[in-house]
Amino acid sequence: MVKSYTADDIEVLEGLDAVRRRPGMYIGTTSVRGLHHLLWEVVDNAIDEAANGFANKVSVTLHQDHSVTVEDNGRGIPTGLHPELKISGVEVVFTQLHAGGKFNNENYAYSGGLHGVGASVVNALSKWLRVEVAQNGKLYAQDYETKTDGKGKMLVGKPLAPLKEVGETRKHGTRVTFLPDDSVFDEVEMNYDTISRRLRELAFLTKGLKVELRDERQTEKGRPKTAVYQYDGGIVDFVLYLNRDKAPLHEAPIVLSGGKNGILVDIAMQYNGSYAESIFSFVNNIPTTEGGMHETGFKAALTKVMNEYARGVNILKDKDANLAGEDFREGLCAVINIKMKNVQFEGQTKTKLGNNEARVAVEAIASEQLSAYMADLNNAQVCTKILEKAVASARVREAARKAKKMERTRSKLESTPLVGKLAACTGRDPAKNELFLVEGDSAGGSAKQGRDRRFQGILPLRGKPLNVEKKRVDQVLANEEFRSIITALGAGFDDSFDLGSLKYDKVVILSDADQDGGHIRAILITFFYRYFRELVLDGHLYIGRPPLYKIAKGNKILYAYNEKQLEKAKAEIGKGAGVQRYKGLGEMNPEQLWETTMDPARRSLVRVTIDDLAEVEEMVSTLMGDNVEPRKQYISEHANFNKKDTFEVPKYEQD
Repeated sequence: MVKSYTADDIEVLEGLDAVRRRPGMYIGTTSVRGLHHLLWEVVDNAIDEAANGFANKVSVTLHQDHSVTVEDNGRGIPTGLHPELKISGVEVVFTQLHAGGKFNNENYAYSGGLHGVGASVVNALSKWLRVEVAQNGKLYAQDYETKTDGKGKMLVGKPLAPLKEVGETRKHGTRVTFLPDDSVFDEVEMNYDTISRRLRELAFLTKGLKVELRDERQTEKGRPKTAVYQYDGGIVDFVLYLNRDKAPLHEAPIVLSGGKNGILVDIAMQYNGSYAESIFSFVNNIPTTEGGMHETGFKAALTKVMNEYARGVNILKDKDANLAGEDFREGLCAVINIKMKNVQFEGQTKTKLGNNEARVAVEAIASEQLSAYMADLNNAQVCTKILEKAVASARVREAARKAKKMERTRSKLESTPLVGKLAACTGRDPAKNELFLVEGDSAGGSAKQGRDRRFQGILPLRGKPLNVEKKRVDQVLANEEFRSIITALGAGFDDSFDLGSLKYDKVVILSDADQDGGHIRAILITFFYRYFRELVLDGHLYIGRPPLYKIAKGNKILYAYNEKQLEKAKAEIGKGAGVQRYKGLGEMNPEQLWETTMDPARRSLVRVTIDDLAEVEEMVSTLMGDNVEPRKQYISEHANFNKKDTFEVPKYEQD
C-alpha cells in the first residue's frame, strides 16, 4: 500500500533571497558546470520518484530559447495547502529553502535530493519557471518570475499568482520548465553530450526506468535530436557498457546484491585484460567520485575472499604471504550502487561517503555472496583466470616497488634525468609555482626564455609520451619522459603520491593546437588520471590554450583561438590586416608565447576537472584503449581542426 503524500508532509526550515546573492554556496559555481547543476537538481527530484517506485519515465527537453523542461510520471508535488504557511505545497517547494518531503524517511525511503534546496534554488536562479502538476485527475499550474519592482528591489522567484487548476487529465506527475538567468551564469546554453551522459548513467542505476532526451536546438532530418535510455539489466548493463571497448576475461559480470540493516547493496563486476582498476560507486544515485565507506567495505571483502580461495585451491601455500588488494583489483571494472537513509558525506561536494554502517553492510553482503560464487564449481574457470591475473599483478607490483625505490634513491642523490631539461623556478612557495609541460624542444626553448622564472618552471617533452593505458606500471616508470615529470613534481608516484609535497600548484600541459597536440594532451591527462588522480581531483591540472592566429596591422596585434574569433579580429583591425597561422608552439617567439599563453594576466587556462569518474573512464577507454574504431569515430566527430568552429577547448573552469 502506497502511503499518501500531502502538503502536511512538507517541512519548512528557512526562506530564499541568499541564493541570488551567493549562488556558489548552493550550486558550486556560476560557470557551465553550475548551469548544469540546476538541471541535475530538477532531474534528481524526478529520479527520486522512480527510485522509490512511483514513476517509470523521466524526460528532458532542451528548447530553442535555452529553457529546459523536466517531466516525470510520478505522484506529483503535493497541491494542497500547507498547514502553517497556508499556501500550496507546490509554492512551498519552489519558494522556501530547505522545504520538501525528504527530511523524514516516510515519503522517500532513499533520496539523492537530500537537502530540499533543489527546486527553490532553481527558481531563484532562473528568469522564469513554470511548474505543472497532474494529480487526482486534475492539472495544476503555477508561474514564477525574478524581476525588479518599481523601487529597484529585486523580487526573487516570486509566484505571479497562486497555484491554479487549469484542466483535467488522466496523467500523473510533475513537469518543470525553467530559463536559467543569463545575468547569473557565464552562459546559458546547456551541452547535449554532458546531459546525455548523465541521463544514461541514471538509467543504468535505476533498472527499467525509461529516460528520454530531446533537443529542439538540433535537428536530424527535420526532427529534434532525441535519445532514449532504458536498461532492464541495470548496473550489469552498466559494467558491460564500460567494458565494451576492452577485452573481458569472462562473459557474464559477477553480481552481488542484498540488504542489511536497511541498506540495499547492488554490485556488478567484470574483469578485463587491462592493468587499470575501475571502480565506480554511487549512493542514492549520487556519484561518489572520492569513494568512501561503501568502497572500503567492497575492497576488504574482495581481498579477504580472494586470498581465502587462493589458499583453498593451493595457489597460495602456507609459507606465502597474502596477495595485496590491488593485485585482485587489476583489470577490475565494478559498479557499486547502494541505497540508504541518513546519508553523511565528507565535505560539501557529496563525493565521499562517510557512513561506517555502509562499510559494514557492503563488506558482509559482498563477502557472503562472493564466497558463494567462488564455491560454485561452474565458476571455477572464471575464478582461475582472476587468480592468474592477480598473481601476475603481484609479480609486476614487486618489480614496480623496486623500481620506485630505485627512482626515489636516484632522485635524492642526483637529478641526472632532468639536467638540461627542467628549467626550475626560483620561487620556493609551491602555492604560487607553475610547471609547464611543453611539447617539443623548440617550444620548450621559447617557453624558457619567455617565462617568469620567479614562479614558472618549464619541462620540455620530446615526441609523444608513452600511452600508459596499454602499459604496466613498471614500463611507465622505465619511460624517461614520465620519470622526468615524476621527479619534477617531487611528490612521489601512484600510491606513494603525497599532495602536500607537490612543488607546483599548477601543472600546465602546453601542446600544439592540432591533432598531434590533442593526442599528446590525451596521453598526459591519462597519465595523471591513472597515477596522480588526487592531483586532478584537487584541481591542479590545466591545459594551456595557445592561439591559432596572430592578426596585426601597424602596432595593433590581436590573437584568435578559432575561425570565429579570427573573423571578428580582422573586422576590428580593419582592411590590410596581416594574418599569421601558427602551425605549432615552436613558431612563436618568447614574447608571443608569454603574452598569449603564459602571462597570468592575459592567458586562458582550462582546468581539467573530474565530475563523473564513469564518464572519464569511458573517454579514456575510447581515446587510449585497444579498440581503434570508437577512437576514429570520436576524432572524426569532435577533433576536426580544419573545419570552421568544429573544435573548441572544453568549457571547463577557466583561469
